[in-house]
Amino acid sequence: MLSGCVNSTHAPATSVFSRPRYLVLLATLCCLLWGSAYPAIKGGYALLGIARSDTAAQLAFAGWRFLLAGALLLAMARLMGKSVWALAPVQWGQLGLLGLAQTALQYVFFYVGLANTTGVKASILNATGTFFSVLLAHFLYANDRLSRRKAMGCAVGFVGVMVVNLRGAQGLDAEFTLLGEGFIVIAAFVLSAASIYGKRVSQSIDPMVMTGWQLGIGGLVLLLGGLAGGGDIRGWSAGSLALLGYMAVLSAVAFALWAALLKHNRVGQVTVFNFLIPVFGALLSALFLGEAVLEWRNLAALVMVCGGIWLVTTEAQPPRPVSSST
Repeated sequence: MLSGCVNSTHAPATSVFSRPRYLVLLATLCCLLWGSAYPAIKGGYALLGIARSDTAAQLAFAGWRFLLAGALLLAMARLMGKSVWALAPVQWGQLGLLGLAQTALQYVFFYVGLANTTGVKASILNATGTFFSVLLAHFLYANDRLSRRKAMGCAVGFVGVMVVNLRGAQGLDAEFTLLGEGFIVIAAFVLSAASIYGKRVSQSIDPMVMTGWQLGIGGLVLLLGGLAGGGDIRGWSAGSLALLGYMAVLSAVAFALWAALLKHNRVGQVTVFNFLIPVFGALLSALFLGEAVLEWRNLAALVMVCGGIWLVTTEAQPPRPVSSST
């Protein structure tokens, strides 16, 4: 039922977001922006004096980030002449559900899990979201089946993520707890499922408007939850406000572009680029936090991740069905 609906309302092939060259460029830009959030978040915590164990303050900080990002996107959409308020009741319900899941719920799981496991293991486990997206798309969309080539691309990309997270003598153990590693995996699944649901919602709501509302709604929930938990952020300065502004802008741009790419392309073609996020995160963290950049693991990871993306994005696409309604 869902696959038929998506096929009949699929965007035309002439859309700029459906062209392979722009898919690669825009998806890579999104992952670069998301990767830059890792050192930006750490910098924000340092400037505002937010402790690693202060989950409430972290959620409040995230709430401000996503609330501002949503407001920025909605303001831009309004200036572009898009309707941001004239939505049907069912669409408001869809936006509320999307905001609660894609922004609020997955972020809570992610930060609780991150507080109960190592950053290395969290980075690797968080990349399972790509597998969840590809597998869910296989069962939901008739034109996005899991092929041998796509499975190989995902496997190569995941190995690249593991390589970039190797830290010499800092090995990975087999310990697995629900509040730690379990919550990281749950967060990855929630984000993957919510992104696919967002693809469906974007068929009837403009991607920019949809993203603005889901970020704003999710950000408000995070902010209120953080404040209710005692996450009182003080000591705002010009530097911390500028950093928060940058994070809001990167969220607005990246999420809006990602939603547009998901609307106009198969899920598997887009989500495989998620493997670039931890790679960019590691490289940018090394650059801005003073760590070594030119290490063999970084270069090897880039080669494998790019190879995995190439395997998936160069796969022959099935012919699009002709619809008399388009």
